[in-house]
Amino acid sequence: MRLKEKVAIITGVSHAGQAGYAVARAFAREGARLTICSRNQERVSARAQELRSEDERRQVLAVAADLTTEEGARMLIQKTVETYGRIDILVNLAGGLTKYGPSDELKLADWESELNNNLRTALLCTQAVWPVMKRQGSGKILNFSRAGRAEDSSPRMVAYNCAKAGVDALTRTFAKEGETAGIYVNALGPGLLTTESNITTMKPSAEELASRWVSLDLLAEAAIFLVSPASDGINGVKLPVQATKR
Repeated sequence: MRLKEKVAIITGVSHAGQAGYAVARAFAREGARLTICSRNQERVSARAQELRSEDERRQVLAVAADLTTEEGARMLIQKTVETYGRIDILVNLAGGLTKYGPSDELKLADWESELNNNLRTALLCTQAVWPVMKRQGSGKILNFSRAGRAEDSSPRMVAYNCAKAGVDALTRTFAKEGETAGIYVNALGPGLLTTESNITTMKPSAEELASRWVSLDLLAEAAIFLVSPASDGINGVKLPVQATKR
């Protein structure tokens, strides 16, 4: 087991069939002790019960918190330390693309919402866990960016593109500051993911799924690599996760 006895926090675990749940499930199968988080207590508790139902020995703490607030981020970290005594891994997965349309028509409130959910949550959770990992002298933080480079940004999603550019900068900055503390900070840059919501909304053909879309299993494998001992020495990178021909 690649994550045996590691304590991992995964944010953005609300619905089955989404990236957060897929990563949590993969981590649990690799032996991690989990804290999963979303805003909705009923949903996150249901996901925790589903994870435990696969193996009654699994340790899964469900926390409901608004991670766009300092209080919510601190509470998530505090409850995890109180339960497990340490934190080895933080996966900042909260967020996603929710504001899509002409950039010149984007409302300020929608801009702020997209940046808060994708970038602010990553900042606040990283700041909250940083003292814990510094005391331990070790830790791995994994952020979620987007595929491609800044110049490859797609149209009609300006707030999301700017948020993910911020995540890239946040990753590099914290990676440099963590070098002397034994803390590694990296990011994944996945292409189109085969989440239930994406498939329902975009209705890809079988050919498109096979050639352009990234499976959740592939995403989870990349995440496991970047938070496991196999990636020791890798710091401040954004690892692209692209579709594989099938």
